[in-house]
Amino acid sequence: MSTPPLLKTYKKLTNWPFGHWLFSKAVCFKAPYFGSIKPFITLLEPGKCVAQVKNRRAVHNHIGTIHAIAQCNAAELVAGVMTDATVPHKTHRWIPKGMTVEYLNKVDTDMTATAHIPLPHQWQDKEDLLVPVEVTNTRGEIVFRATITMYITARKG
Repeated sequence: MSTPPLLKTYKKLTNWPFGHWLFSKAVCFKAPYFGSIKPFITLLEPGKCVAQVKNRRAVHNHIGTIHAIAQCNAAELVAGVMTDATVPHKTHRWIPKGMTVEYLNKVDTDMTATAHIPLPHQWQDKEDLLVPVEVTNTRGEIVFRATITMYITARKG
């Protein structure tokens, strides 16, 4: 199986000084809405992606903690980047189909979002891949959980 292009780019860029920062910026250039949370992707490998989001005023709600939708954005980011780096790009494609979330506690520190699926995986056509995401605060407490449904289809021809 060949390495997906996104994973190749990650491996190349993260060998450079400031490579993780540059890769994170490139992801936000490709999908601009994620730039609103200014994610910093710290790990990407098949089946796993980790990103950090700083606790700053631009992502706050009215009570001074990280807004619920900023948490959702972080979850969708790591799930999507992980999926893109994992699904065999020559035979399959994907698109987000749905998300369920649990807000477990206020996020009053920086946060780390982690998407992880077990591998190996048998890729099917018209498959709902459930991607679990956990968000933790700097104290290591899980403050948010999501399950993102990625719709996987086989490429035709």
